[in-house]
Parts: sequence; C-alpha cells; structure tokens
Amino acid sequence: MARGGVNKAVVQAARLAILARGENPSIDAIRIEMGNTGSKTTIHRYLKELGENPQAAQAAPAEPIDDELLALVARLAQRLKEQGQAPIDQAREQFESQRKGLETQLEEAREANTELHQQYEIQSLALTQESEALQETRALLQSEQTRNAGLNQALADFELRLQDKDEQIRSLEEKHLHARDALEHYRNAVKEQREQEHSRHESQVQQLQMELRQAQQSALVRQDEITQLHRDNERLLTENRGTLRELSLMQEQLKQSNSRQDQLLEQATRVDGERTLLQERLRVALLESQSLKQNVEEQTQTNKALEIELTKAQAELEESLHQNKRSEQARDGRQR
Repeated sequence: MARGGVNKAVVQAARLAILARGENPSIDAIRIEMGNTGSKTTIHRYLKELGENPQAAQAAPAEPIDDELLALVARLAQRLKEQGQAPIDQAREQFESQRKGLETQLEEAREANTELHQQYEIQSLALTQESEALQETRALLQSEQTRNAGLNQALADFELRLQDKDEQIRSLEEKHLHARDALEHYRNAVKEQREQEHSRHESQVQQLQMELRQAQQSALVRQDEITQLHRDNERLLTENRGTLRELSLMQEQLKQSNSRQDQLLEQATRVDGERTLLQERLRVALLESQSLKQNVEEQTQTNKALEIELTKAQAELEESLHQNKRSEQARDGRQR
C-alpha cells in the first residue's frame, strides 16, 4: 500500500475523470487530480498496470457508460475515501494530543518528585548537622556541668578552710586577750605586793627583788608569747585576705560558669526546637513525595490504559483501511 492513501483504484478514478473532461491523463495531471498526493513513480507504475491490461482496454469502449457517470463515481469514491480517513486522522490526532499531554504531566510529576527528593536529601543533611551540633552542645554542656560541680566543690573546700582560719583567728584573739588579762592581773598583783611589802622589814627586800626579777623574767616570757601571738595573728589575717581573694575569684568563675551553662541550655532548647521543625518539614515532604509517587503510579496506569486503547485504535484503523481497500478493490472489480 502506497503512502498518503494512493492506490490503483484512486489512480484509475483520477484517470477516468481526466478522460471524461477530454484531457490527457498524464502523470502530473493525475497527481493534481488526486490533490498533489502520491509519488510520480507509484502513479506511473499504476498507469503501466492499467495500460498493460488489454481486456480492460477492450472492454471499456464496448459498454455504453456515460462519461459524467464515471466522473461522478470517481468523485464519490474519492469523497468516501476522504470521509473514511477523516475520523481516523481525527482520532489519531486526539490520541497524540492526549498522549503528549499525559507525557508532559508525567514529566512534570517526575521533575516535582526529583525536586522533592532533593529537598528531602537537603533537609536530611540539615537534620543530621543539627543533630551533630546538638550532640556537641550537649557534650559541652555536660563538660561545663562537670567543671561547675568541681568549682562548687572547690568553693565548698575554700569556705571550710575559711571557717577554719576564722576559728584559728578567734582562738588566737582569745589567747591574746587571756594573755593581756594575765599580764594586767600580774602587774596589779605585783603592784599590790610591792605596796604591801614596802612596809615590811628591809630583810625581805632582797627576797622581793629576787621575786621581782623572776616576775620580770616571767613577764618577758609572756611578752614574747604575746608578740608571737601578734605575729601569728598578722600571718593568719594575711592568709585570710588571700583566701578571700581566691574565694572572690572562684565566685566570679562560678558566675561565669552559670552564665555559660544558661547560654548552653538556651542553645540546646533552640536546637531542639529547630530539630522538631525540621522533623515536621521532613514528615510533610515525605507525605508529599508519597502522594506524588501515587500520582505517578496512577498516571503510569493511565498511560498503560491509553497505550492499550491506542493499540486497539490502531488495530481498528488497520482493519478499517483493509476494509476500505477491499471495498475499493470490489468496486474496481464491479466497474471493470
């Protein structure tokens, strides 16, 4: 079968129409009569076949057939062929349009699925990074909490040491007061004894002088003890001031540690919130991806159904073309 619907019957009908008008049925004239369809080689082959059939050439003038009737039959055959071909072409164009539209929708769905998959990978990477940052923040928070516990323990130790120093200072001050009281009491006792024994016998002066020297020596010893107590007191005060400075420094470090801990807790809370938001976005993206996958599957099933319909339509089209061909051949046979 030639392309464009050109066959032997159509060429014969065009040839008869030209002969009916009293013109020369050349290849170009027949091709113009058929609407500029068909190749010249095919038309020439069909004309050659028509010319090589002597029975048809001898039978043509024997029958009294009217030229106008032949031309009308040829035009009717051409119109029947065109009318039979038009629904097929229209159905084919409609199917091609639907197929292209479905292919476009499928491509858009694939692109949307690819974009969602990329967004899913980006959000998964961001969630992984946020989780790692959260783990690092938690580790840093745990380290700061451990350091804070150590500082609290050190502060407690310093407070205990400070209390011990205060106790030692109070003890030394009490000893110092006792020593001063003893010295004062001794001086008063010596004074009273000196006044009382002044009236005694002169023989007791030497004994009193000896006792005085002993008392003086004892007072010197007590004075040395008081001096040593003053020195110990100054040393303890100096150590107390250093301890107070260390305590102030530790308290400042504790404040900084508490501030850092609050910042880390706030950062951990913010990271948890961001992770929750990313998880919600990921869940929505997964739902959209599943919906798109379902749409793609439905579109694929629709395409398969359309392909089956196209196959049926093509089969029906071929069957219709075969029937038209058989009808034309039968008509050809009746005309001959």
